[in-house]
Amino acid sequence: MLKIGEFSKLSRVSIRMLRHYDDIGLIKPYFIDPSNGYRYYQEEQLFIIGRITSLKEMGFSLSDIIQIINCYDRKEKIDTFLLDKKSELRKEMEEYEYKIRLLDSALKRLEKESLMKFDVNVKTIPERYAATVQMVIPRYEEEGLLWSKLMECKNLIPDDPCLSAAVFLDKEYKEENVEVMIWMSVKGKYEDTEHVKFKTLPAIKIASCILKGSYQGMNEATASVVSWIKDNGYHCNGPMFNIYHVSPAQSQNPDDFVTEVCFPIE
Repeated sequence: MLKIGEFSKLSRVSIRMLRHYDDIGLIKPYFIDPSNGYRYYQEEQLFIIGRITSLKEMGFSLSDIIQIINCYDRKEKIDTFLLDKKSELRKEMEEYEYKIRLLDSALKRLEKESLMKFDVNVKTIPERYAATVQMVIPRYEEEGLLWSKLMECKNLIPDDPCLSAAVFLDKEYKEENVEVMIWMSVKGKYEDTEHVKFKTLPAIKIASCILKGSYQGMNEATASVVSWIKDNGYHCNGPMFNIYHVSPAQSQNPDDFVTEVCFPIE
């Protein structure tokens, strides 16, 4: 048998951690001398402590490791634990990769200029005949669901110029179940379908600015327009909307996007 200090050295696990493992029932000493409280471990327990260390390095919690060690001889059970953890880590990796892309994009913007500046203009969008789709979607990022419904109409003739926009109808920011209407100006007349409704949209006076590049600049563009509206004595008169001059439908490179951030005003 090995004293706890020897077992600690051979397993590369501190005595403090071995005592903690004992307290939570993960791995217990093989023998505790009742006369002095000294703890002893069997050499075979080095294999168990090795498994525990490996599982910790894989990202398993101690509570999970207890379950795994208790059924280590049941391959199908172990496979389930490992595959579930693999799936969890892959999802985390995708989230971290997304955050890294956001950081890279932010660094690129900072290289170009310390603070983005937007020119706000007032104009009137004339009356237009449009194909529209209005739905509640899970999240703002899934706006593409609406455009997919619109594209089910195969014979639409785009207006010249053709405007495509998304109107955000909720009165507050919502993390889920958001109501959005998209529209695209078209030529001719069409019959409504299950999802696509054709409407004549009235002329509308707006204050707007152009955002070039990734949608990460949307907050700053929005703030610029709202501040301009206040400073120039106007008032918002309806839900904001974005006109997509260059969207993911035209380019997969976010640096190519051109979005007009629009607020109806009076």
